[in-house]
Amino acid sequence: MIRTAASRLSARVSLTTVRKASLSTAAQDLDRLHTRENYETVLDTFAQHRACAVLRTATSDACPKAMAACIDGGFKIVEFTLTTPDCLDHLSNFRSKYEGEVMVGCGTITSVEDAENAIDAGSEFIITPVLIPEVVTWCAERNIVIVPGCQTPTELFNAYKYGAPIQKLFPGVAGGPGWVKAVSSAMPFLKINPTSGVDLDNAGDFLRMGAASVGLVAPLFDPTAIANEDWDQISQNAAKVMANVKEVGPLKR
Repeated sequence: MIRTAASRLSARVSLTTVRKASLSTAAQDLDRLHTRENYETVLDTFAQHRACAVLRTATSDACPKAMAACIDGGFKIVEFTLTTPDCLDHLSNFRSKYEGEVMVGCGTITSVEDAENAIDAGSEFIITPVLIPEVVTWCAERNIVIVPGCQTPTELFNAYKYGAPIQKLFPGVAGGPGWVKAVSSAMPFLKINPTSGVDLDNAGDFLRMGAASVGLVAPLFDPTAIANEDWDQISQNAAKVMANVKEVGPLKR
């Protein structure tokens, strides 16, 4: 029997409907699935505050003290890294303590298992040091904001293609803000998050040159200040960074 164009179209429409229903059911069956509303809230928070405090300490005891000092200085987005002793315990405690006030994420994620453990501990977003496609895909399928580490324009693009809404530029690149401007101008759909190379004075420059947000590590959490337990210095560093960031203003999504 010869099928008419109408019957073929009907069959394709039916098949598409079945596929969509199947995908929807599959999504509902995923473990650790977040809502789309939650996903957008995380991205809105990045767009509003535009700076993330990235903490790694050699001791467990220093971790909560340093992060609390940073929050006292004005940071609203913070990242605990798995290289810090008892990282997930601290993350969970801060998530409970600052619920609705500070957004808490986890970094140095290098596997899906790491991501699962971080989400179970209460992480609101995931950050990887390099581009790990399976972790990006796992997060994207579950409406979990993933920020993978990238070094080149190709990696930044591939991260976006795999489903990462924000792309971390790490480590720092020669040219700094100028490099970000060149890449973001050529690919304006990217949301680049420079981390290495950002300091207390140039955070605003990166944002003005096209970065969607920035991450602060050692310049914010000065190792000498941490060793001396000079938490006031950490708070002052945080206040200085956030003052520079606020001069630029929120990102228009």
